[in-house]
Amino acid sequence: MSESTISMTGTKKHFGRVQALDGVDLDVAPGEIYGFIGPNGAGKTTTIRVLLGILKADAGTATIFGKDVWKDAVSIHHRVSYVPGDVNLWPNLTGGEVIDLFVRLKKSEDKTYRKELIERFDFDPTRKCGTYSKGNRQKVALIAAFSTDADLFILDEPTSGLDPLMENVFRECVRKVTAEGKTVFLSSHILSEVEQLCDRLSIIRQGTIVDTGTLRDMQHLTRNQVHVEATGDLTGLKQVQGVYDCQLTDGQAEFHLDNAFTSPVMSFLAEAGATRIVSTPPTLEELFMSHYAVAEQ
Repeated sequence: MSESTISMTGTKKHFGRVQALDGVDLDVAPGEIYGFIGPNGAGKTTTIRVLLGILKADAGTATIFGKDVWKDAVSIHHRVSYVPGDVNLWPNLTGGEVIDLFVRLKKSEDKTYRKELIERFDFDPTRKCGTYSKGNRQKVALIAAFSTDADLFILDEPTSGLDPLMENVFRECVRKVTAEGKTVFLSSHILSEVEQLCDRLSIIRQGTIVDTGTLRDMQHLTRNQVHVEATGDLTGLKQVQGVYDCQLTDGQAEFHLDNAFTSPVMSFLAEAGATRIVSTPPTLEELFMSHYAVAEQ
């Protein structure tokens, strides 16, 4: 079995009385697109700063490529490209100059692909960075990151400030690097982005990982939305185990279904002469909100 690209075990970090990370466990395999989601203040950026060796954890272990993220930060950084959610640039340099600087630091010479990325992101590299909008500053970081031959891309809210068209370009870039065997660690609060891209994901709440797995793994946590049309009587559907919030109108029913009770519900619907059944699985947003709703009760 190949060594994990990222591994965190029992990682803790506090700032004064604030416990920013409380025993974070992560295991990211080579070639994965790994999602890391949670609202602002949940601990996403603190986790990334520990991984980058910017902050030293108070307890636990954290490694990248099997190396300690604090002791071996310099050697790790040679193989990592990082994009923050709020990019600050030298105002008197042009965007192109900054991209060239970042790429040279990674010893990448693929100027053809760098030019292609500039075109695809519809970016003007001749303007001074001090004139750029937030979206254009984000493009500088993304173009520089994807122009390098990194083994791991750590992306912290990378599409902040980008329009939907540029978000599509970003997703294409992510898929390209993972097709080449690279690993992507994507921290985001844009749930649709994580849902479309990630192989696995972790949900963090108040510095603690509350769930980890594939989207399919997590879908047991909430119920499917089901729409039914039938020729027979659906009145008894409300009493069938696994059916919740059932609304009946003129031979139709809308309800939530607990996946564990799919068989008895389907048997009832067959006997009721169901002519149309539409089942919609929960989205990542619904899964995400379910954790916070439970925690706040």
